[in-house]
Parts: sequence; C-alpha cells; structure tokens
Amino acid sequence: MGYKIFVSYKYHDDSVYPLSNPLNWYSSTRSTVRDYVDRLESYFDYTSNIYKGESDNEDLSYLPDDVIWEKLKDRIYDSSVTIVMISPNMKEPYRSERSQWIPWEVAYSLRETTRGDRTSYSNAILAVIIPDINHQYNYFTEPFSYQRADGQWCNGEDPVFSIIRENMNNRWDFNNPFLSDHGIYMPSTNDESYIPSVTWDDFIRQPMRYIDCAVRRKENIANYRITTEINN
Repeated sequence: MGYKIFVSYKYHDDSVYPLSNPLNWYSSTRSTVRDYVDRLESYFDYTSNIYKGESDNEDLSYLPDDVIWEKLKDRIYDSSVTIVMISPNMKEPYRSERSQWIPWEVAYSLRETTRGDRTSYSNAILAVIIPDINHQYNYFTEPFSYQRADGQWCNGEDPVFSIIRENMNNRWDFNNPFLSDHGIYMPSTNDESYIPSVTWDDFIRQPMRYIDCAVRRKENIANYRITTEINN
C-alpha cells in the first residue's frame, strides 16, 4: 500500500545542478527545482503512491494568497508524507520566514488537524537535498562557510528555514530521565532527527527506502521534540 505524498519546494530556484544538460549549465535551459519534482512525480506514477502536490501544468499564482493556502492545506491534510526539496535559494533572504510558503507547509504538515470527526495526524517528513550548480551539497552541510555558485561566500545566514533545522537532531534523550522529564533534549546517535535528510543522488536510487524511514519516525513521534512554530 502506498502513501499520499505532498511535496514542498521553491518552484523557480534555478541554482541547482542541471538534470537535462549537466555539461552546459550556462545554457538557457537551466534546471529548476520543479524539474526535480517532475522526475519524482513521474516515479510516483509507476508506484502505488499518490502525489498530492502541485502539478507542473497547474498554475495557482493567479489566485489570492488565502485561496492558495486553503488549497495547499487541503492537500497536506489529505496526505501522510511531506517531502521537502532543499535547494540553495529556497529561502528568500530579504523576506521573513512567515511570509514564505515552505515554512507554513512544513508547520501544517507537523500539526494534528481535526475537521469534523476526522483528525489528520502529523505527517512523516523527509528532506531531500538538491545539489547546487556545481553538484555540491555543502550549502546544506556547511551552511555558514560555503561558497555559492556565483562565487559569493555565504553571509552567515542559514539558507534552510529554521522550522526544518529545529526538527533535526531533536530526539529526546530517554537514557537520562532527568533530561526527559524536564523537557531538555539531547541529540541521539541513532534516528536523531524527526526530519531525516538525504541527498538527491542517494534518494532517487531507492526513494521508498527513505520514505519508509521517515514513516518509521512518524510512528514513533513521541520520541522527538517537535517544533511547529515559524520564526519571524
């Protein structure tokens, strides 16, 4: 039996490694994160999973923000897994996190929501890291010291939204009752993150292996200190 899967991503981020013509990234046919989502959606078409995200031929941009948000909430509510596509420019640096879509999609995915007599419980969440133009991942692994594809050094701001980072390394330490009882968490060496992360190159070889891994964390969500608040 498959999953209903929502995908959260920055549609027009083209600071990613080209899928179609990797030897000529200066060409006019630069890849965007949407191209990676298309590849993922095509994979789901051949499985028992149901893709609940926005399709490439579906334009919601003409709608008011509140209408778009209601449509997105409906899709997240009717899903059990959220995949967040991490990309170098997913976060717009001069806008607050609360004014961008991805943090809201992640927050809503993490919350339990009741409508009538039905409750949609927290989604399993998986972060899939898209390689940058140079096919590197250090913008995610070393967010405060990496050099961007345009030659500029990161200014010290994490390019990943805080609600994603705060739900990584967030497993409660059950080996120490004092810490657990007093609400202080310590990173664990095994399954330490509610939102596990995987590189695109590893993920696309065995997508279900990593999705199932995220679902196992959902089944043990009480083991994690979950953050649902969005920073300003």
